[in-house]
Amino acid sequence: MTFESSRDPSGVTILTVEGQLIVANRQELKQLVGDALDQGDRKFVLDFDKTAYIDSSGLGALVSINKKVREAGGELRLSGLNEDLSSLFELTKLDTLFVIADSATEALAGF
Repeated sequence: MTFESSRDPSGVTILTVEGQLIVANRQELKQLVGDALDQGDRKFVLDFDKTAYIDSSGLGALVSINKKVREAGGELRLSGLNEDLSSLFELTKLDTLFVIADSATEALAGF
């Protein structure tokens, strides 16, 4: 599992999640977003195009990250959920909490 961070020319921070978002690495993602918030970033896209699995602790981390970003006056969007992950977000009703786009490009266009 790795995380890649990049910045769109419009100033949006894009974090690409590769592999799985699970209990073993959720803190790393939370730290990346927290550090970006500390540096003044307020717009985020978490790209799950290369992600196969998210466990319950990963979902909890996403909810926590979303809350922290909103409290800082920012916005978090998700993109690239595969069919299984889309179903997971629908079953847990998290699709009502997050703005979810088919691709990072589509998510960026909404800012």
